[in-house]
Amino acid sequence: MAIIYRSTLLLIVIIILSCKQEQKIASNTITSQKISKPNIIYVLADDLGYGDLGCYGQKKIKTPNIDQLAKKGIKFLQHYSGAAVCAPARSSLMTGQHTGHTPIRGNKGVGEEGQLPLPSEAITIAEVLKTAGYKTGMFGKWGLGFNEGDPNSQGFDEFFGYNCQKLAHRYYPAYLNHNQKRVELEGNDWTNTVTYAPDVIQEKTLEFIEKNKDKPFFAYIPMVLPHAEIISPNDSIYDMYKGKFKEIPHTADKKYTSDYGPDIVISEYTSQDDPLATYATMVTRMDAYVGQIMVKVQQLGIADNTIIMFASDNGPYKEGGAHPEFFNSTAGLKGIKRDLYEGGIRSPFIVMWPGKIKEGSTSNHISAFWDMMPTFAELAGIDTPNISDGISIVPTLTNTGNQKQHDYLYWEYNIKQGRKAIRKGDWKGVWYNINKTPKGEFELYNLAKDSLEMNNIANKHLAIVKELKSLMNKASIPSQDFPL
Repeated sequence: MAIIYRSTLLLIVIIILSCKQEQKIASNTITSQKISKPNIIYVLADDLGYGDLGCYGQKKIKTPNIDQLAKKGIKFLQHYSGAAVCAPARSSLMTGQHTGHTPIRGNKGVGEEGQLPLPSEAITIAEVLKTAGYKTGMFGKWGLGFNEGDPNSQGFDEFFGYNCQKLAHRYYPAYLNHNQKRVELEGNDWTNTVTYAPDVIQEKTLEFIEKNKDKPFFAYIPMVLPHAEIISPNDSIYDMYKGKFKEIPHTADKKYTSDYGPDIVISEYTSQDDPLATYATMVTRMDAYVGQIMVKVQQLGIADNTIIMFASDNGPYKEGGAHPEFFNSTAGLKGIKRDLYEGGIRSPFIVMWPGKIKEGSTSNHISAFWDMMPTFAELAGIDTPNISDGISIVPTLTNTGNQKQHDYLYWEYNIKQGRKAIRKGDWKGVWYNINKTPKGEFELYNLAKDSLEMNNIANKHLAIVKELKSLMNKASIPSQDFPL
């Protein structure tokens, strides 16, 4: 009954909204102006493409609540993730550093469960906001390790969800984590699919918001949706897409059945007869969760003092039967997840703050995940640790003051012989196979004229290529854990 209730409530939300640790902080800091402390809700989708939302051009999947968020706030057209895969993107967001500096630069596992931990000396957004009196909560997928890397060790008062991103491949896991406690999920035993984990996480998210309505809070909500595996309850949201598309079933040997369950490989994915309809269902379900959050802050009377942000950790994926081409999930941009082309790292980014942000506005300001730390610090009226590579975007959000610009944005990724990318103004440099002998070809694009990165003009602009290569070398501090 509870599961049916949750599913019905999600559909109701869709219909309604479519109709209408201080000691680690460095003493040498950047001073910001003192302003009132708004609540900050930051929602991070998992593997959602730049073009998977209606407000960014999606035609086949319904996202009325996030579209409404854009109508009531500001939509960024040139916002970037910190990386092309999960863990380094989250590390970049949490530490306010690009992947040439942030400690975690790849998806590196440790043992049977968990990833390489964010080191204890790292400074996170949560720790910064706690110095301003914020209650901090994290609900969803962490992916930055146990022990010293655990959310509770990195500034979060409350954590509920998946610590390990391998476990987060599964939507019907046997358990989740609540702080340091393992919480068993009723009916889930790797054979039966009873309790859909995102529903439970969403309940805890709404509880945190209500519990902390009378004090400034930071809710970091890295949802697992719509990351593979492709699976969803067969409820009223699924009924919106059932039979709508011509399906190509995805077959895997890692199913939730009595034949496979006892020996299931948790990091793999299940089979899916209708992956297109199910993927669309997952995106719309994620959208409904956002709608619930919007309704909750309205009901609590805190909407005017609450900033809601929405982004995605990287580009869309092909695993588990997904078809980003069918949905035009990159909005035509080149590349997908793991690529440093625009389709792999360009992120939708929407911010709503009633009375402070002009409704229905758009911005071409070039920004990235590492800008969130200085942005949140300025919003909270505190200082930004000088380790951050970011620039506050508060002037762009509120249309006040002088918005500083990045000299350049930088990414690196130690996959397939090493990859780097850099953006300086309209120039974008992409360099693959940098560890091969000889090195791979350096590619240069002018995004103002060639947003789809179709025409490599490196041989026509040798001075620019030289400059971008030099900036790449300066941007990266070598990492023993993630060598390029």
